[in-house]
Amino acid sequence: MRRESIIVGRHRVRRLMAKMGLEAIYKRPRTSQPHPQHPVYPNLLRKMVIDRPNQVWCADITFVPVKNGFLYLVAIMDWATRKVLSWRLSNTMHANFCVEALKEAIAKHGPPEIMNTDQGSQFTGSAWTTTLKDAGVCISMDGRGRYLDNIFIERLWRSLKQEAVYLEEIQDGFQARRVISNWMRFYNTERPHSALDRLTPDDAYWDSVRRAKAA
Repeated sequence: MRRESIIVGRHRVRRLMAKMGLEAIYKRPRTSQPHPQHPVYPNLLRKMVIDRPNQVWCADITFVPVKNGFLYLVAIMDWATRKVLSWRLSNTMHANFCVEALKEAIAKHGPPEIMNTDQGSQFTGSAWTTTLKDAGVCISMDGRGRYLDNIFIERLWRSLKQEAVYLEEIQDGFQARRVISNWMRFYNTERPHSALDRLTPDDAYWDSVRRAKAA
């Protein structure tokens, strides 16, 4: 662009490319690797009406590019209100960071009725499933390769990356954690959703919880 006498900064180009969905083609880490010896659970959400908080939670893992590689991010989301209940960053794909996020969400909000994930090994392993069973949670899993079964958290990843991650030249885990923390706070407490009658996820979640307790 400079050869064409167009003066523009790298951050502006990156922001506009992210907005248009343009990105470099490069090898990405696979975040949903099934384990052949782990049990797979049926999808319990087919034809289910999900209309209250803590009825169904979902979880997923994505990658966050940093200067010398990738970090892995897991989030626990309440399906009905889109609220992110907890999240964790890790430099490995071991299940520990997923289980930590799950335990934090349960400690803060109580267990859901159902937890839905894909068939990745972190979610089919005993550490994850035992934590759910001990809390009395029913386990639901998407059909293999059916990322649209967890569409709300997929949209979360897209927004996070386009609005925060891809606009920063993230150097390390400290910066990644700060960028993600700031965006998650904005997403939960300031960003209204049309599907929630223009409420934020926080407002939708806590309003529904208060109404349920008052009923």
